[in-house]
Amino acid sequence: MIQKLSQKELAEILLHGVPGTGMPSFRSLGASSIRAVADYVHSIEDKGGSAPLPGDPKRGEAIFFGKGECSNCHMAAGRGGFIAPELTTYGQTHSAEKIKNAITNPAERETARKMVSAVTTNGDEYKGIVRNEDNFSLQLQLIDGTFRFFPKTELKSLQPAPSIMSADYSSSLTEIELNDLASYLLSLAEAAPPPATRKHDDE
Repeated sequence: MIQKLSQKELAEILLHGVPGTGMPSFRSLGASSIRAVADYVHSIEDKGGSAPLPGDPKRGEAIFFGKGECSNCHMAAGRGGFIAPELTTYGQTHSAEKIKNAITNPAERETARKMVSAVTTNGDEYKGIVRNEDNFSLQLQLIDGTFRFFPKTELKSLQPAPSIMSADYSSSLTEIELNDLASYLLSLAEAAPPPATRKHDDE
């Protein structure tokens, strides 16, 4: 029974499949996606339906777009920044505890995209995320969401840059505020269509 399996055991099944049954391996999804799916399935079993929210979504929304400055990087429900992952459906695959861990612990954040600083031969500096790169050119998405193309012959240096997302939320936000933020994201996810159906919205 799924209820008796740990999150790790679920991930192993998704990774390797079940030989001799109709359950295939989902190795092609990648480790991060497999963990997210396993966590989601486990959270559904833990909830047994919709669990009570740990905080107040309205207060969480105010923190997301205010004190927490989350919207400087992230978009939620069509509002916010472009430089970090969109979070409207994040709560569909993450429990409240996983959300809070991702906020307070940088190692728990599920993005491999890193900020870089590109300095041109003219001395101009641009900070953003690498979206495309080859031997001759580089495309950055800047903090304001715009894209900038650079021939590499015009770049003096390209170095890692500190993330603009705070690493100190565990001290700058209280436990109540973290619960409110998690509740805001969970409430958005509950109202949003599941990922498999969103692509049909414009049809």
